[in-house]
Amino acid sequence: MTELTRDRPLEGLRVIDLTRALAGPYATLLLAGLGAEIIKVEDPRGGDLARENSPYVGRDGITVERKHSDDVSISHLTRARGKRGVSLDLKRAEAREIFLDLVRSADIVVENFTAGTADRLGVGYAASQAVNSRIIYCSLSGFGATAPEGGKAMDIIIQALSGAMYASGGPDEPPVRIGIPIADMLAPVFSVIGILSALEQRHRTGTGQHIDVSMLGALTSFVAIENWSAMAAAGMQARTGLTVQRLSPFGVFECADGYVALVAVHEKLAEGLFRAMGNPDLARDPRFANRDSRVANAVALEATINAWSRRHPTAHVVAALEAEGVPAALVRHPEDALRDTRVVDRREAVPVSHPAYDSDIDLRTAGIPIVFSGADTGFDDVMPIRVGEHNDQVLGETLGYSADRIAELRAQGVI
Repeated sequence: MTELTRDRPLEGLRVIDLTRALAGPYATLLLAGLGAEIIKVEDPRGGDLARENSPYVGRDGITVERKHSDDVSISHLTRARGKRGVSLDLKRAEAREIFLDLVRSADIVVENFTAGTADRLGVGYAASQAVNSRIIYCSLSGFGATAPEGGKAMDIIIQALSGAMYASGGPDEPPVRIGIPIADMLAPVFSVIGILSALEQRHRTGTGQHIDVSMLGALTSFVAIENWSAMAAAGMQARTGLTVQRLSPFGVFECADGYVALVAVHEKLAEGLFRAMGNPDLARDPRFANRDSRVANAVALEATINAWSRRHPTAHVVAALEAEGVPAALVRHPEDALRDTRVVDRREAVPVSHPAYDSDIDLRTAGIPIVFSGADTGFDDVMPIRVGEHNDQVLGETLGYSADRIAELRAQGVI
């Protein structure tokens, strides 16, 4: 966990976390890293779905299958950082009462059930607002709270419906799944924006509100930043694979030992590219003499660049381009990217480990990619390795329940 030297921006705020899998837990992970106290609520029978995600880490190192009871899914290890865990069977009336007691003490609730589920369980916004008018309640679902009940969504479903899969790849290729769970990661960022906005409004009004974020809406809003209809009307090929032909030259080009990304959209950059290629006369070729002509002849220009870059290793190509002031970079593997000192030093990628066992593998995961001049970021040294690990602490210390009552709730299967 990160050693904290200054207060974090959200210190003093309490979040009741009903989320599971990735989208919701990433939203509460961001809030945890910004300093909020997170109380993660899980079903006593198995807990968060992410606990069953392979691979696992434990006494035998990294394994595809769980071999020991204390093996921990790396998904859970990374998403549950900085959170205290309680277990509640929300189908039981007694558990719902405990939840409402938590809400009375809280500032924020976050849930990512399918639309209508939270209300049906008695833990939705109406029930929460009735016991705490200041509560900020965020619902993050596949299609929004106004969608018909039962509409389930996973990242790949949202990628498919948003059009994102046909925004990547070449014109004659199958749809391309974006390699990171972009819908699962994007919607929680909007959720946190909504929560922080509602907090600011609460400072003025004194009351909370319901925030409704749709995964489909979040990703589609990003797809919509390009005007696909306009490109089609102009006869421009929108789906161009490794390059963006309407900005040519702009994209990824093949080298002798890998790939390089480069950007040379303006005259000065294009001329620098041609000099790096050892062919400055290309700047006077009518096909490439100005920006519009380069776009109109993008296929020929990209073929010319690839013919040059394929003859050289990536180090040579990047050095030649940088010497001419052309933005360029090696296309790296994620493992290499997570070791870049530019992100490590800023704690944007951070190490993570099993709490009891060391590993020879350099495990790294997401930090908080924000640097404050007057505040810190990072995670409290707490995590619910077992389902309901912090039941006694939260119910006893936070809610003031007696040891006898907690024991009775446990015996009844409520927690």
